[in-house]
Amino acid sequence: MGGCASLFSLVLLFAFAGPQLVYGNVELRALMEMKASLDPENRFLSSWNSNGDPCSGSFEGIACNEHGKVANISLQGKGLSGRVPPAVAGLQRLSGLYLHYNSLSGEIPREISNLTELYDLYLNDNNLSGNIPPEIGDMASLQVLQLCSNHLTGEIPTQLGSLKKLSVLALQSNRISGAIPANLGELQTLTRLDVSFNQLFGSIPAKLADVPQLKVLDVRNNTLSGNVPPALKKLNDGFQYGNNSGLCGVAFPSLRTCTATDQQNPDRLEPLGAVTNGTSTKFPETANFQVHCNQTNCSNPSKPPRVAVVIGVIAITVALMVTGLLTFSCYRRRKQKIGSAFDTSDSRLSTDQAKEVYRKSASPLISLEYSNGWDPLADGRNVNGFSQDVLQSFRFNLEEVESATQHFSEVNLLGKSNFSAIYKGILRDGSVVAIKSINKSSCKTEEGDFLKGLNILTLLRHENLVGLRGFCCSRDRGECFLIYEFVPNGNLLQYLDQKEGNGRFLEWSNRVSIIHGIAKGIEYLHSNKPTKPALVHQNISADKVLIDQGFKPLLSDSGLHKLLADDIVFSVLKASAAMGYLAPEYTTTGRFTEKSDVYAFGVIVLQILSGRRMISQSMRVGAETCRFEEFMDKNLDGKFLEAEAEKMTRIALDCTHESPNHRPNMETVIQELSK
Repeated sequence: MGGCASLFSLVLLFAFAGPQLVYGNVELRALMEMKASLDPENRFLSSWNSNGDPCSGSFEGIACNEHGKVANISLQGKGLSGRVPPAVAGLQRLSGLYLHYNSLSGEIPREISNLTELYDLYLNDNNLSGNIPPEIGDMASLQVLQLCSNHLTGEIPTQLGSLKKLSVLALQSNRISGAIPANLGELQTLTRLDVSFNQLFGSIPAKLADVPQLKVLDVRNNTLSGNVPPALKKLNDGFQYGNNSGLCGVAFPSLRTCTATDQQNPDRLEPLGAVTNGTSTKFPETANFQVHCNQTNCSNPSKPPRVAVVIGVIAITVALMVTGLLTFSCYRRRKQKIGSAFDTSDSRLSTDQAKEVYRKSASPLISLEYSNGWDPLADGRNVNGFSQDVLQSFRFNLEEVESATQHFSEVNLLGKSNFSAIYKGILRDGSVVAIKSINKSSCKTEEGDFLKGLNILTLLRHENLVGLRGFCCSRDRGECFLIYEFVPNGNLLQYLDQKEGNGRFLEWSNRVSIIHGIAKGIEYLHSNKPTKPALVHQNISADKVLIDQGFKPLLSDSGLHKLLADDIVFSVLKASAAMGYLAPEYTTTGRFTEKSDVYAFGVIVLQILSGRRMISQSMRVGAETCRFEEFMDKNLDGKFLEAEAEKMTRIALDCTHESPNHRPNMETVIQELSK
């Protein structure tokens, strides 16, 4: 008997002590399994190494909390084409999972529900299929659930009504059928519910109108029917219901008046647990649910279901195992002192504390998150000598940015670089904007520096600078968005190297006004005014000069380097150097000055006069000797004022002098241009 007891104890030791002893490798193993599943061809996650440390900063997209546990996975838009693996459940301290804008397929694993500390789940804009796992309803910490733009089918699980902290539920653009669960109306923190562009039927649950913080309810393009709850009128434009021909209601002018047929079944059954004749009756929480029952297909409620018996047996078994585990655990802790990967403080950390730890240790973009209810800017505290109140008027939320760009549709993509992407967007007021998205890994890591740079951007106001409309820094997406005025006629680079009689052509008068405008914009940046500090642009080039309808030039990306990490700024410099915009002294000093901006301006003037992107040595000699036939744009066909051309050529040559001391400042340039 004693031998059996010893063997049993040994089995328990391996069963229970084993996971504790190797816990330090559990997260690494989970990540390597995720890598194999998410990126089967090892094209994008090569930095994930089985011999590496996930918290060292070498694993792309991985962020850890101060206790060395993986807290955040940000792999949005990485080109991943695999599947979401069950292994993700091994990352018990995960609070943010961002896998959106990839090409992931397959079903959402039910094991994901084991991430009880997860508060952001972004799987939208993939190719996921199958049903939404009802187990997600067990993720009590979940605040944002983004599953839109996939191929999901089945019904909306009623279990989602248990997510009491949920603020955003986005399920639009799938193939979801069934009815809208009425118990979603019990989510007191819900601010946005989007189920548009699906195959839902039934009516809109009246309870949704009672959700106190609801701002957006989008049910467009379904087959919903019945009377729309009049109280939804309070949402104004936040309630979208188009393309549901069966809906009716008196509070909404675009809806028909309800008829007697619509009124036959106006109400919905109550959520799970409704009381009927003193007995708790559990129905699915769907709108306008009707019970169809006859003598042949009604079940006998007095007959004990087999499922209940099985569940009871399982519950007892689990309880016995837990009791044994606790008893053994207590004994083991008294007799042994085996090191664990969990330290004492971490094991006692509550969910809310864990979130706070992560937010304090991560990038400054987290501190600026306000799109889903977080608003640390609201206190108006001072950072680096300026008040955050200045930033308040420039704030946009993530929903506005997503809506403006149609969820960052490829149709609206204007261009990409190695650190950003630019989308065309339309705001709710109808104005057209350009939205630049910058990944948080490309931004300054010090919160104070980042906020100071953002504040500088809001101060820049000039007729020859692209106007900043606002910003949105989203922890959820791991990106910062800068919203600018949209400039419709492209950039100056698109007007260069045009074949004669073909493409975009600049008349001489337009070229003169563009040169004047660029000079004024740069001079404004360089000047120190009560409303703004002096600023060096650092990256002036033809593609940074945008052209509006009246051929007025507007400098873009002014002050952007104040937000970007040093390595990103350096990578941009290499492109400038290749195009000839980089002042020669930079190679020895490594610094940007006003005179380096002047040099870039001189290069642009030569480009405008010649109509060429690259200025050859022979063209420069032609400019120096005023042999216009060797230098000026042939497309002008001689239609220019030689005196004006000579003056601008001389200014361009002065600005591109090898010695910065011999270059004029921009104030002098403007004076010369005005003569």
